[in-house]
Amino acid sequence: MTHPPPLGMLAEVTHRCPLACPYCSNPVQLDRRSDELDTAAWLGVFEQAAALGVLQLHLSGGEPAARPDIVELTRGAAAAGLYTNLITSGIGLSAARLEALAGAGLDHVQLSWQDTDSANADEIAGFAGAYARKQETARAVIALGLPLTINVVVHRLNIGRVAEMAAAAHRAGARRIEIAHAQYYGWGLVNRAALLPTLDQVEAAHAAVARVRQELQPAILVDYVAPDHFSRWPKPCMNGWGRQSLNVTPRGKVLPCHAAETIPGLVFWNVREHPLREIWEASPAFTAFRGEAWMKEPCRSCPRKEIDFGGCRCQAFAWTGDAADADPACQHSPHHAALRAAVAAPRTDGLRYRRFSGAPAGPGG
Repeated sequence: MTHPPPLGMLAEVTHRCPLACPYCSNPVQLDRRSDELDTAAWLGVFEQAAALGVLQLHLSGGEPAARPDIVELTRGAAAAGLYTNLITSGIGLSAARLEALAGAGLDHVQLSWQDTDSANADEIAGFAGAYARKQETARAVIALGLPLTINVVVHRLNIGRVAEMAAAAHRAGARRIEIAHAQYYGWGLVNRAALLPTLDQVEAAHAAVARVRQELQPAILVDYVAPDHFSRWPKPCMNGWGRQSLNVTPRGKVLPCHAAETIPGLVFWNVREHPLREIWEASPAFTAFRGEAWMKEPCRSCPRKEIDFGGCRCQAFAWTGDAADADPACQHSPHHAALRAAVAAPRTDGLRYRRFSGAPAGPGG
């Protein structure tokens, strides 16, 4: 029996990025430019995705604008019938290049912001002038009539300005802002002690989000992803493993989720060797945690298993060493206390910035 098709596909067209964000969730070992799929290969993947039933294509990275062929890739995706969404830092996107992308069929832009405080925004991004460049990009997107979403990763260094960021996104003309607490995978895990907020900060942020929703919606949609370390229940990660979406890495590996490679032993098929449909329906990585057969207690008998699907497999492995264990964000997990203990752990002030080589960069990248 074939599995229902995915609704969305994240195409990580490159890991190259001008920023050095200390919360980056990309793998610690990044794919090199020489290993990236070429233009023709990506266009073939887009055609296969559309034939499979994918509706939304998210062009991401790294920074997708680092690819000189990003306009050609967008045109090909649109021609295949996919709704195209560009997830970008805004660096490398001039008004002329954005106009070319719009002409190629780009449907939507998601722009990352680090803060509304310009100095702190540049410090977090590890890129001098990043804040000003992002404001220019936002204005250019709105001038072209493209829908704009602002993405904000929340952590200890900016959590006090959640309300200000929502208000600023509204003033900028964004239709949506996603306020998501940092996920501690990849490089983000390296900096958890510096980025993890306090309980007081999280409670204040919850209240701020409730307030701005009341004040600003429906003029701007305010999405909020709460932090796992402070939760009683796990998030429905990816709406279930291998249920609705898939990721393609720069070198062509197909993953059930962005961080799936952190789980050892999973076998990821590559679009260079297998058709996308076959990977989605039958590859070992996608079938490993699809459905409920893999579940152990307390998940197996839990009435919430069709709500949160057992939570995050990557987080379960990171904390327990077994990806089939209950997500420690769940209060019923025997490892929940260890996750919550991290909330009380001492914080550090030093950040380890990332650069493309994977080695730590100094402040400012």
